[in-house]
Amino acid sequence: MLTLTGALAASTAISRRAFAQETAICYNCPPEWADWAGQLKAFQQKTGIFVPADDKNSGQAMAAALAERAHPVADAMYLGGQVGIQAKQDGLTQPYKPAGFDQVPAGQKDPDGYWFAIHSGTLGFFVNKAALGGKPVPQSWADLLKPDYSGMIGYLDPSSAAVGYVGAVAVNLAMGGSYTDFTPAITYFKKLQANQPIVPKQTAYARVLSGEIPILLDYDFDAYRAKYTDKAPVEFVIPREGSVSFPYVMTLLKGAPHLANGKKLLDFTLSDEGQALWAKAYLRPARPVALPPEIEARFLPASDYARARPVDLAALAAAQKGFAARYLAEVS
Repeated sequence: MLTLTGALAASTAISRRAFAQETAICYNCPPEWADWAGQLKAFQQKTGIFVPADDKNSGQAMAAALAERAHPVADAMYLGGQVGIQAKQDGLTQPYKPAGFDQVPAGQKDPDGYWFAIHSGTLGFFVNKAALGGKPVPQSWADLLKPDYSGMIGYLDPSSAAVGYVGAVAVNLAMGGSYTDFTPAITYFKKLQANQPIVPKQTAYARVLSGEIPILLDYDFDAYRAKYTDKAPVEFVIPREGSVSFPYVMTLLKGAPHLANGKKLLDFTLSDEGQALWAKAYLRPARPVALPPEIEARFLPASDYARARPVDLAALAAAQKGFAARYLAEVS
């Protein structure tokens, strides 16, 4: 005889199986970031597969995947470029090459398909001008150290979030450091503590729009979306001393519980439709997809972008743990 507890358990198992058929789980696909909300909505409309929003950052996604290695929960992860390399090294991912994989530049994918870029952005200052209290929009890394901006600056935790680490790399290279010497970045962040920076772990897009964080180290695509889609009083600045451009990647997890659906999600992010959606959200597509002219016209001039250099993902991955340990010991 089936007990009530047994019946409920059986019902739950059946519901989970039904739900699994129309679901894919993607870690670190936050709706406020890079217009994942629009991407996932379009994906569901096209395939009928629901992907719940997930607000982890790259480090938190990795930590969860490592903890769940024996019984994976997620099917895919969206990660900062160098974290895709680490995920492969940790044995978390499996190879998969969607259509269009061959068009992704060589330095932005694993040759066997363990990770591949879907888009990129340029790191700079995402500034809410109305929240500056009449102060000028900062134009350089040096400006952020001025007491005028005390309590106004934010950056995501560089020991955990990919964008936080990219910000550290950007300032480090701008100040004469290298991938093997982060002393300039550590020195800079120590000095910046005098201005009492706000250091969240998750995306802080809404906190910039509200004015809580007037100046955020973030990517161009977030600033342009705020300015042109959300009509916020925002300006994007590529600092005078220089910055970096950085790709974000997709990975398929080993043991993915909804493997077929996970593959369809990766297919969509690199498809013509998916790449066009990224472009409309002010991201640089990984494949050679042209930005719509009206979008291209909203970017800063090419002369400003000339100050941003592409990152070396392999060097970035090799340096990350050492930098994170040093940041936590000396700055945090």
